[in-house]
Amino acid sequence: MQFWWVNHNQTARQEVEGQYLWSPKTESNGARSEFYKNMRRASPGDLVLSYSGQAVRYVGRVTDFAFTAPKPAEFGTTGSNWSDEGWLLPVFWVQLARPVSPKAMIDVIRPLLPRRYSPLNPGNGAGNQKAYLAEIAQDLFDTITAVTTFDAVTLHRAGANSLSFEVVNDLLEDTVEQRIASDLTLDDTVRRSVIQARRGQGKFRANVEAMERCCRLTGVSNPALLIASHIKPWRLCASAQERLDGANGLLLTPDADLLFDRGFISFHDDGEVLVSPRVDREDLRRLGLDHLNWGQPGFGDVGASWNANAFASAQTRYMADHRANVFVA
Repeated sequence: MQFWWVNHNQTARQEVEGQYLWSPKTESNGARSEFYKNMRRASPGDLVLSYSGQAVRYVGRVTDFAFTAPKPAEFGTTGSNWSDEGWLLPVFWVQLARPVSPKAMIDVIRPLLPRRYSPLNPGNGAGNQKAYLAEIAQDLFDTITAVTTFDAVTLHRAGANSLSFEVVNDLLEDTVEQRIASDLTLDDTVRRSVIQARRGQGKFRANVEAMERCCRLTGVSNPALLIASHIKPWRLCASAQERLDGANGLLLTPDADLLFDRGFISFHDDGEVLVSPRVDREDLRRLGLDHLNWGQPGFGDVGASWNANAFASAQTRYMADHRANVFVA
């Protein structure tokens, strides 16, 4: 388990009410931020302290891995310089019985603050500018929560979160589908094909079948057992062409499709499978995927794909996008 601290003065109300955290993927100038990278490092079960208005007011429990999502509409004009696409991290929040002022106890917590990427100024206890999600030591988490109380039972259950990947993905795809359905720049045939492609059907499937013959993870080749799955998610595609492009698709069994869509597996350009180091190997064994040679842990375990054919050049840009924006590395 890891422990985190989020400074979200501008968006605390929306994020607490919505049971999530959201950040851009980069700073406004395109620079990478450790605080934004941490959104992808957080794991289900991790605990988070919410700091806003110069006090820690909530404690949260991460309920799912972060995934790509547009900036929440409820932010309004807040963060007008932020990118419209970022990371959404589902978090179940409970309120502290009494807010905790870090400034009032800075002498106690100063030695516990991270030396790099601290959420607070160690001199005066004020929140650091540009700090968003920071990793902290358990000692700091325990010291803050020791001077107040919260409903630990409800926090542990964390069952009321309505922003799981599956729920949000459906909501986002519904919005995209509505936009496509009203797009007068598309003729009726293309519009119908693009909407069918959301579920791996119609022209998209035919285009994928022209390039792929079987599931690259399991080797299953019976079309009745295969799903035409987008490499770059349907909801994130920039055009009708990307949504219908056979190079943007794989044929996968239902279990493999779920693992791929959620980012628990991906592929190298040479066809070898990447397995997220944060997926339970025992769960994979139960799914019958223990034929993979897991290799050594690192960016992702590399194993021999059942169908280790290299991807066509037209497919590699989509696979690079999947590794960067979907794969839980």
